[in-house]
Amino acid sequence: MNQVPEHVEIVGDFLALRRPDGHEMIVSAKTLRANSPSAEQTGESDLFGNVIGRSSRSEFNEVELVKFEQVGNYALRLHFSDGHSSGIYSWEHLEFLARS
Repeated sequence: MNQVPEHVEIVGDFLALRRPDGHEMIVSAKTLRANSPSAEQTGESDLFGNVIGRSSRSEFNEVELVKFEQVGNYALRLHFSDGHSSGIYSWEHLEFLARS
């Protein structure tokens, strides 16, 4: 998504976004939490390419989306009911998750 959404809101268990061109996207909180781009969730590579720190948890059915903050013109930081808030979700990542 090349356009910054003109409207973002939490609707129940979903994040809803609308671009200036009228395109709308909706993504569930559990999908967002399971696909967090944070190092806590996906892990980090060391100098040798070994991934460390990846979460083994993949089910987040009980997790709710609490709030969001816009990060510049390129992303959102999402805050979840389980305390997770270190993922920065680019507009492209959000669009990918909405299509999945």
